[in-house]
Amino acid sequence: MSSQEFSLLRLRVVADADPGVLARVLERFQNLNVLPRRVVAELGTTGMFHIQVDIATVPENTLTLIAAKLIMNAYWHRT
Repeated sequence: MSSQEFSLLRLRVVADADPGVLARVLERFQNLNVLPRRVVAELGTTGMFHIQVDIATVPENTLTLIAAKLIMNAYWHRT
């Protein structure tokens, strides 16, 4: 396996404030049987929900697919 597969990746999501949005984001990782290293969620002052998920065991192309499937403003980057 390449070293890129083991680098820490961070998914960032900005979504409308909705009680189910965090569960929908984390469900993508549950379906892969992957436990995130860290999850941070915060309701901003503008009413938008900001979610950050740190992952170390998912290849970049898989995280790209997860971000694309989320019907929200989502992107990932290497930390």
